[in-house]
Amino acid sequence: MTTILKTTNLNKVYKLGGLLNRVRINALDEVNLTIERDEPVIISVVGESGSGKTTLAKVILRLVHPTSGSAIVYDKLIVGKGDKPSNVEFFNMVQPIFQNPFEAFSSHRAVDSYLADTAVNVAQLQKTEVVAAMAEALRLVGLDYQDVRGKYPNQFSGGELQRVSIARALIPRPEIIIADEPVSMIDASLRMNIINLFLSLKEEFKRSFLYITHDLATAYYISDYIAVMYRGSIVEFGDARKILADPQHPYTQLLLASIPDTRTKWERKKIALSDIEAKEFGFTGCRFCNRCPIAEEMCKVERPPAIKKEDGRDVYCHFA
Repeated sequence: MTTILKTTNLNKVYKLGGLLNRVRINALDEVNLTIERDEPVIISVVGESGSGKTTLAKVILRLVHPTSGSAIVYDKLIVGKGDKPSNVEFFNMVQPIFQNPFEAFSSHRAVDSYLADTAVNVAQLQKTEVVAAMAEALRLVGLDYQDVRGKYPNQFSGGELQRVSIARALIPRPEIIIADEPVSMIDASLRMNIINLFLSLKEEFKRSFLYITHDLATAYYISDYIAVMYRGSIVEFGDARKILADPQHPYTQLLLASIPDTRTKWERKKIALSDIEAKEFGFTGCRFCNRCPIAEEMCKVERPPAIKKEDGRDVYCHFA
């Protein structure tokens, strides 16, 4: 059995503000995920803005150093104490796809130059192999090399440019692709093209994905596993369809029920959203207890353990 992804007690702490009003934000708080399979999977991380899902992606991509903890990808330690792959080895294993494809490419460079750089510097291909590698990667995402060659970002639509981003990520033949909100900047009519592309790449190219999103509909459609995050913590994790068909944690239930915006209540109390978030990040018990409909006094002071359910999911709730 291959350990596709495992995080152990992963923490990332930011200290915001000045000396007198400094706030400690646990952007990741004891994040523990384990996915062991012998075939590729799509793992979705879902939650509201500020839940920590993008921070988790950046830590796994080694763009942000964790405060503590470790991460393993395909049986290799990539974050934490111990021997880790070099940057070249790492980016042959793990590749990113970012939210806005127009920010991933300079308007002053042809997009195929980025693909060529990846082929030479990351995949370490010979110059005679570069064009064939680019053409194959572009073919996998439904593009023709001759239609891409020499063109600049402004000559592509958002969906086409995101496909070029995916092709670039495929050139090193990574074990896993980290896709952070990859369809949020694309027209709704084109989003499913990218989502279906991820599915076909998993099945045909045999690559796993860590899919960061706030869109539960696309997460349900493509995911094998789902991790639900709130204020830096995992609140529910397991089989995607079981979780979304029968959510056990109150926060997951509220997400699926599209609970009404509570800002009016906060405005009545004259409490700013940023203050609410800061307080929730500082809770010693359950981060969700202020919003939870079933919370009791113990939820404020006792951190909920991972309750293992019969269907294999983990639910971090005292009343699961």
